Amino acid sequence: MANIKFTGVHKSFGSNKIITDFNLMGKDDEFLVLVGPSGCGKSTLLRMIAGLEKIDEGEIFINDQKINDLHPSKRQTAMVFQSYALYPHMNVYENMSFGLKIEKKSKEEIETKVMQAAKILKIEELLERKPKQLSGGQRQRVAIGRAITRNPKIFLFDEPLSNLDAALRAEMRVEISKLHNQIKTNMIYVTHDQVEAMTLADRIVILNLGNIEQVGTPDEIYNNPSNIFVAQFIGTPKMNILPLNNENIISDNKINFLGNEITFEKIKFDKSKYFIGIRPEHFNVSNESKFKFKPKIELVENLGNEKIVYMSNDNLELSAKISSQIDFQNELRFDTKDIFIFDENGSRI
Repeated sequence: MANIKFTGVHKSFGSNKIITDFNLMGKDDEFLVLVGPSGCGKSTLLRMIAGLEKIDEGEIFINDQKINDLHPSKRQTAMVFQSYALYPHMNVYENMSFGLKIEKKSKEEIETKVMQAAKILKIEELLERKPKQLSGGQRQRVAIGRAITRNPKIFLFDEPLSNLDAALRAEMRVEISKLHNQIKTNMIYVTHDQVEAMTLADRIVILNLGNIEQVGTPDEIYNNPSNIFVAQFIGTPKMNILPLNNENIISDNKINFLGNEITFEKIKFDKSKYFIGIRPEHFNVSNESKFKFKPKIELVENLGNEKIVYMSNDNLELSAKISSQIDFQNELRFDTKDIFIFDENGSRI
């Protein structure tokens, strides 16, 4: 079992602050996903764990052992890169065994570990091939296999699927998830893809400009976003966020939204400016939903099993995601429970 802890970690490149006062306590053998837009510092954090970037301030611990000054080879981590980083002149077996040879392991131990990893990843028949003879998905399996042979305490994945096509990404997500369930080792995974974050993670850390916006399980992040940034980062299409001004606030607990008077039991409107959020998938055509409106349809994207409807209502731009089996007659419905209210700074109320 392994866990990781960050306390007050800072990192800058010149005058450019990348990570600011990063604090996080990991859990034993969890799959932790760091997600955020480009430049938010997620890959830098991974490289600091691996020892490829120096920590400016703060401390990182693995199993209560401070690793700030440990040589990368002593940290018992293994990193899988976006670019695979395979040696082109070596075959698959040689690539997977290279790190073990450097560690001067016996031939018998090397053979055992390589074959075990190859079996887990179903690449036994590829061991004699060179990287140029492999597909992108096969190369990534080899890179993961090379990490497995080292039996690390923590696996580090730096956007490992971004070079694959959509079908292969979906397949490899399943394989990586199965791998975690099988070997029960800590995995820290960096991505900008929210689908990877939601489908792989035990917990998600959402980063923005070097700061943690929210930490939680996929369900917690989706159902209870702490602010507008998180609300719009997770979910496809992104959450509809609309301004709520004086003219829409009827009383301290009642608003007018899309032509409906809506009362909130636990929210008090004591300022003049708020934001209201509702996810596209929470619009529906069910008669059981209390509130309704008739938008102007601007565009419909047919995705097969569902369609994305882009629409407007009183100069407000909205999107809805509904089943392709539904033929709605220009009327959509929603419920109070699906509405999110944010203050003028974007924080959830």
